[in-house]
Amino acid sequence: MHAISQRTEGAWRPSPGAIYPTIAVLEDEQLVSVTAEGGRKLVSLTDSGREYLRDNAGTIADPFTAITADRGGRNDLRSSVDQLHTAARAVADSGTSEQILTAQGILEQTKRSLYLILAGQSITDGPADPTQV
Repeated sequence: MHAISQRTEGAWRPSPGAIYPTIAVLEDEQLVSVTAEGGRKLVSLTDSGREYLRDNAGTIADPFTAITADRGGRNDLRSSVDQLHTAARAVADSGTSEQILTAQGILEQTKRSLYLILAGQSITDGPADPTQV
């Protein structure tokens, strides 16, 4: 999962619930083998898996290319959300009660603004003071 995140520059961070069932199917089909190494599971292609990829090379695309090529599209928000999370965590960890309350208002207004964008409405219709949410 970490390797996928790295190969996609953080654009795709699959959960264990998405990865482990897929690995189980590939293992059942003897395309991969799973070994425990240092408390982690290492998944490797078997000879059958390499043969399958070789035989189907013309029809199997690199799954990471489309994700990293689309960095200017949908995936652009991930970095912004990560930065917002870091800032919110800093306020939650170190802020005063008043600062935390203000941050909660800003986050609530931000959530509403995002839904307004999807609804095609103006986001300037909300309160000017985010603490007045």
